[in-house]
Amino acid sequence: MKNSRRMKRMSRNRPRIATMSLTSLMDVFTILVFFLLVNSANTEVLETPKQITLPASVVEDKPRETVVIFVSPTEVTVQGEAVARVEDILAAEGQNIEPIRERLEQVGRKVIGLKTQIVAESQEVTILADRTVPFSVVKKVMSTCTGQGYGRISLAVLQKAPETPISEG
Repeated sequence: MKNSRRMKRMSRNRPRIATMSLTSLMDVFTILVFFLLVNSANTEVLETPKQITLPASVVEDKPRETVVIFVSPTEVTVQGEAVARVEDILAAEGQNIEPIRERLEQVGRKVIGLKTQIVAESQEVTILADRTVPFSVVKKVMSTCTGQGYGRISLAVLQKAPETPISEG
């Protein structure tokens, strides 16, 4: 069958379907997936319980993954487990609080997975204390933590913008 001139002209003007190299497209997606996997674990936001009001301060460092102690106006919670009441801590003699010491020891022994192992080995504690809690209670909690081997203690605060001096001009 012989092609007519009209058929030849139509075949020249017909849009051609472009072919795409899937190899380069897969490379781009692979790099994107690795980038997202690596950078997804770098941020941590501590959820503050509703019963705790943190003091405001200027914060320069990002929080690290640590053992978390909540000190509300009524109770103390270590890694999500309520261990002591604030009024009992105020009435107690001495600087060490036995229920907190036991819970910290339990957290150090109970290691499941790589993330928990990093938290347990860091020997670091973050304390989220309500601004109405007396400092003597926070001091006893901190003393108990250092007695248990947690040498690095961070106090969580709400981040506010640094105050900049107003220049007169």
